[in-house]
Amino acid sequence: QVQLVESGGGLVQPGGSLRLSCAASGSIFSYYTMGWYRQAPGQQRDMVARITSGGSTNYADSVKGRFTISRDNAKNTVYLQMNSLKPEDTAVYYCNAFNPAPVSTYWGQGTQVTVSS
Repeated sequence: QVQLVESGGGLVQPGGSLRLSCAASGSIFSYYTMGWYRQAPGQQRDMVARITSGGSTNYADSVKGRFTISRDNAKNTVYLQMNSLKPEDTAVYYCNAFNPAPVSTYWGQGTQVTVSS
């Protein structure tokens, strides 16, 4: 079992930055692929960025070059640094933990990010 708690969301002006954090507890954090997903009103939940246990990353095309995912296994925490934010980045951001063997996935409660002037 893994518990995930996100923090760091808020209101920011276009062009600004935010850093989201996701603290994990309850299992062996370093084994999990960690990801950030987002969901805007009326839309599906989409992957934003993922980082494997080995540190490999991948990003949605819409955030490449602006967002950076990282993890600190000693602190059981994954981060999402978001720069050059745009209004279209407005959404609830969810942290995800995934382990393929055995298959298990966990979600945090979400944190709201609003980009508006």
